[in-house]
Parts: sequence; structure tokens; C-alpha cells
Amino acid sequence: MSEIDGNQIAVLQVKSENGTDVIGNPLIDWKEVGSYPGWLDLVSGSSPVQNYNAKIAESSHYFLTDYSKNLADQDPEISRMLIDGKIYDVQWIDDPMGMHEHLEIYLKAVGGIGNGTD
Repeated sequence: MSEIDGNQIAVLQVKSENGTDVIGNPLIDWKEVGSYPGWLDLVSGSSPVQNYNAKIAESSHYFLTDYSKNLADQDPEISRMLIDGKIYDVQWIDDPMGMHEHLEIYLKAVGGIGNGTD
């Protein structure tokens, strides 16, 4: 198995609720669970893959990285990645053909600078 290496480091964070504020809104904490080197690229074109899954169709970018069980097992619904100071919601984590060689993480750019507490 070769290492992908890459030109970016993605920090994976997962959301957890930490009580509620005075009017009952949940207080959200973002906890870092790992850092992964890889390649970030724009999703472009209208391939059949984009029409296959609504989450993939909403994606603006994808991130390629080496396979990691910790990353593959994350729930995209409560995950985000911080890459080069930008926040990306994780839309889908794909282990192509279940070969455990690399992961393709579909992301949706949401902007901002993430520091783990917003």
C-alpha cells in the first residue's frame, strides 16, 4: 500500500452537544479526532457519481487521503474538516470498493475559520 502524502493537512472534528444555553439552544463543541495528509480538489463536472447520492451532489470539494479505520468509521452527519483555515462539512466518506487503500472524503465548503469552539 502506497502513501498518498499530499499537499494539505485536514483536521477532522466531530460535534458534541454540551448542554444548553439559557433559552434552550444546544451548546456545540467541536472535538479534534485526528489530522490527515492528503489532496484537496474541487468537485467539477456532472458525473453520474454526483447524481448517485444527494450528499455527494451537494459537495464542493473532495479530499483524498490514505485509508484510516478511525476516519472511515466517522459519522459524516456530525463531522467537519478544517483545511488551510477553512471549514468544510463532511458529506460522505468513501472507501472505494472496500479495498482499504485510500479514502475519498466529499466536503462542502462552509467558509469561516474554525477553532473548535464555533
